[in-house]
Parts: sequence; structure tokens; C-alpha cells
Amino acid sequence: MNRVIGVAVLAIGVVLLYLGYQSSISPVDQALTAATGSYTNTTIIYVVSGVAAVIGGATVTVFGHRGA
Repeated sequence: MNRVIGVAVLAIGVVLLYLGYQSSISPVDQALTAATGSYTNTTIIYVVSGVAAVIGGATVTVFGHRGA
């Protein structure tokens, strides 16, 4: 059961990273990055949440409780 949850969290993390990438290449974010040198809060939240979910999901998938 833990392994299934880990894979699901890992998949959610990948989706969040994809959304962060898509957000970072949007015209609004490109203009803001050119003007201020930083990304929008939404982009940062997507990327940070995605990285955390990928790390957490991979950890649970690999090192999850193996007991019956």
C-alpha cells in the first residue's frame, strides 16, 4: 500500500514540475523575469512543491515499510 501511495505522490510531483515549467515559459512570466529577474510566486510554488513531492514519493516508494 505504501508503494502505491509513493508512486501516486511521485506522479503528482512530476505533474507539478511540468506545470511549473509551463508557467515559467508563459509570456507574463517571461516579461516579469526580464524586468525583475525573478519568477512569479505561482511558478515558484509549482516547482518547489513538485520537487518535494518527487523526493517524498521516491523515498516512500523505495524505502517504504515492507512488512505485511
